[in-house]
Amino acid sequence: MAQQQTLKVQLVKSPIGTKQSHRDTVRGLGLRKVNSVSELEDTPAVRGMINKISYLVKVL
Repeated sequence: MAQQQTLKVQLVKSPIGTKQSHRDTVRGLGLRKVNSVSELEDTPAVRGMINKISYLVKVL
């Protein structure tokens, strides 16, 4: 049985003052406050969301 790969993503910069679509992407990844961490499945969709807001997050 293949184990599902996961990514841990941490919000390191506040989305205040960014585009609305970028703020929506942050919420879509399950991140709320600065330094909050979310563990997500490693899928192309999630990687695209992380790439879009790469200046706000850090992959752990």
